[in-house]
Amino acid sequence: MKRSMLKGIGAICFLALVPALAASNQSSEYDPVTGEPDCTKCHTQDRRYSIDYTRDETCVECHGPGLSDKYLDMNSRYGAPHAAPTTEMRKYSGEELQVAQVSKPGPKKSSSKKAQPAPKGMVLIPAGEFIMGADDWWPKSQPRHTERLEDFFLDKYEVTNTRYKSFVDATGRPAPTHWAGGKIPQGKENHPVVYVTWQDADAFCKWEGKRLPTEIEWEKAARGPEGSTFPWGDKFDKNKGNTPQYGNEDTMPVGSFENGKSYYGIYDMAGNAFEWTGNWFKPYPGNSHPDENYGEKYKVLKGGSWYDCTYYKCGISAPAFNRIFFHPMTKNNNFGFRCAKDAK
Repeated sequence: MKRSMLKGIGAICFLALVPALAASNQSSEYDPVTGEPDCTKCHTQDRRYSIDYTRDETCVECHGPGLSDKYLDMNSRYGAPHAAPTTEMRKYSGEELQVAQVSKPGPKKSSSKKAQPAPKGMVLIPAGEFIMGADDWWPKSQPRHTERLEDFFLDKYEVTNTRYKSFVDATGRPAPTHWAGGKIPQGKENHPVVYVTWQDADAFCKWEGKRLPTEIEWEKAARGPEGSTFPWGDKFDKNKGNTPQYGNEDTMPVGSFENGKSYYGIYDMAGNAFEWTGNWFKPYPGNSHPDENYGEKYKVLKGGSWYDCTYYKCGISAPAFNRIFFHPMTKNNNFGFRCAKDAK
């Protein structure tokens, strides 16, 4: 099988984090260049190499339940722990979704104006064009195209447990469910906060006077002006991020990989925790791949995590152009976020 085909296969697969399946499906054989495991047992040239796992129940054995319209029923049958309880997800009605406003870039500002100094803990991402998406990756990340953004600020690090604790104490918002007694797990003060829904992340950023980054902003900050595949370049390196290949099997303190930061100096944009963005899961302009999941139903996450698709032998999720989508009420042990802010 050609490498390009394998690469595409790897990307079609995320969205399933079912520990019960891990023992029989985890792989330790990774390609030294792409970081991808061997998927050829199932994905051969004549069998199942182009299947859309979000629509086919037979993929559940390795990939877990997908996110098609059968999502709730499949989660009920297969017990996916990453989804919020079915009753809670059903309560999250269309009316409630409309209340959750997504921040979008405002009108273009004059690039001749000098940008204000970056707020504490943030980095200025300068205005300009950059490459977004990829033609040889998951169809939902296609096509490769050019986007342009004005100046904006982005958090240098993922939001930590300590930072989130200040929000919980000040607002009375419930602490993440794994905080026993409302306390940060011992030794994880500087780890990214996880078990937060999209609404939790959105509320936190607004509380800090910021907002969630758009998907476009996030990808520019990760890829830099040259459109690199990973924050550090185009070649995968397991020692530059807290990905499954690194073997840590849990979150790590933010900023642990100095040599894995992006062109703009942003840390942990490949691995550690997937990050919520402000965007609904919709097709890019020019995308001709139909998908029943497009629309204002699921939110986009970016960045890969310590526990991602490789756990099910279905490819790395760390490339900056990779995008996954989950219901806004989803929370688990590898979803976190960082905040953005307009540069005025």
